[in-house]
Amino acid sequence: MIFRNHSYVDLMPGSLPAVCEAAWPKDVGIIAMEVYFPSQYVEQAELEEFDGVGAGKYTVGLGQARMGFCSDREDIGSLCLTVVQRLMERSGLSYESVGRLEVGTETIIDKSKSTKTVLMQLFEESGNTDVEGVDTTNACYGGTAALFNALNWVESSSWDGRYALVVAGDIAVYATGSARPTGGAGAVAMLVGPNAPLVFERGLRGTHMQHAYDFYKPDMVSEYPVVDGKLSIQCYLSALDRCYSVYRNKIHAQWQREGLEKHCSLEDFGFMVFHSPYCKLVQKSLARLMLNDFLCHPSPDTQSGPFSGLEAFRDVKIEDTYFDRDVEKAFMKASSEAFESKTKASLLISNQNGNMYTPSVYGCLASVLAQHAPQQLAGQRIGVFSYGSGFAATLYSIKVTQDATPGSALDKLVSSLCDLQARLDSRKKVSPDVFAQNMKLREETHHLANYIPQGSVEELFPGTWYLTRVDEKHRRQYARRSMSDDRPLEAGLITSCIAAEHIPSPLKKMPRIPTTTAGPEVISNGDH
Repeated sequence: MIFRNHSYVDLMPGSLPAVCEAAWPKDVGIIAMEVYFPSQYVEQAELEEFDGVGAGKYTVGLGQARMGFCSDREDIGSLCLTVVQRLMERSGLSYESVGRLEVGTETIIDKSKSTKTVLMQLFEESGNTDVEGVDTTNACYGGTAALFNALNWVESSSWDGRYALVVAGDIAVYATGSARPTGGAGAVAMLVGPNAPLVFERGLRGTHMQHAYDFYKPDMVSEYPVVDGKLSIQCYLSALDRCYSVYRNKIHAQWQREGLEKHCSLEDFGFMVFHSPYCKLVQKSLARLMLNDFLCHPSPDTQSGPFSGLEAFRDVKIEDTYFDRDVEKAFMKASSEAFESKTKASLLISNQNGNMYTPSVYGCLASVLAQHAPQQLAGQRIGVFSYGSGFAATLYSIKVTQDATPGSALDKLVSSLCDLQARLDSRKKVSPDVFAQNMKLREETHHLANYIPQGSVEELFPGTWYLTRVDEKHRRQYARRSMSDDRPLEAGLITSCIAAEHIPSPLKKMPRIPTTTAGPEVISNGDH
């Protein structure tokens, strides 16, 4: 490595000395994150009563408390516009400092035009059109694929020294029935570059890809998927088994090269986060990792410690245990302490907002960061399992920087997410009947041309982009709600009233976008 002669102590995250431009960037990973979820939700307990199911079916059986949802005022374009502009404003970033932007989504409103091109409207004032990347799609895995592409770009000969921006966003809705309470909506934006506080460990990805029809969307005029619930759970758990096995083999080989003779287990992760279709599946997934550890251990101690009392399961075959209630119950009990310390905190957004599809696992990562002090996170390894039906999955790991001092990159990242709980609490609760009406409206107006949305703009969070109309050629126009509640609503690009520290471009300082006093402006999708 060429970096030994250069000090990185005083560098901003993402910065890199010009003399190292041709070298392999150091500590590539996530520098900043932003999370967006809708301003309204329905209580799952009230939904149980409304749907006529037994009390606890959604709240206990699925582990869900609340479900966020969008009115017809929001679509995938507006969600991504909101989360990107919020990240740029809160980070004090210039749009000129972004050289790659990629969107991971399965919420498709156009079979040709990418959501990324819609986001380029935010770049127009800066004049920056030199931005690589488009959209990536495979169910809930698209955000992870987009993130890997961004990381690979920064570490490649194509990198020009600027940041990569990754957006994962979706609106998860289901037809009336048992799957509807597993919906949700939201978006996560991630800034990627070198000298990051969340560093992706090189060479440590375990991936499994396989063909299956567990969840898919063959009806091009409907938002609703076709779901085989039991098969989907089996695919998810089998992918977890395979990915964990591949990951452990890779880290074991890496440790051997370093002269260490040890085997990877849950104990090597400070935190473990999962794609979360619903919270109870995540708890079962952590238990499954412990089952894998137990079956792979050459001589597990069944008299004391975490494997105590599990000797009856020593000879089970992993592929026969997907729906084995005895195995599930025993290992959920055995892993209860590990779940409390390593995974429970990650379920904040999932429990309160539901399944966001591609952003789900990154909402879980943000939840961990939001609920721990930088000192608690420093030096920890975070395991991340991403799954998308069809199916595609990867288990990888992030190493948190050791520097947790005030003003450090980690401190800034954690501070930027510390308002997650307050933002969740500030949402408006609506009745299940109003929720059902919204779902019916979305169903009836999905992909309509010459349509003006009916949903309330006043109910949106300040600074939220929303759909103003779809014209006769299906071209979508958006506006942005004012950042301040005490000002009238206004449309178009505005500058945030939130003061933020400017993060320069990785290789050179870029000027910030100047504050504009111009009047309201409406932007549109494809209206040239």
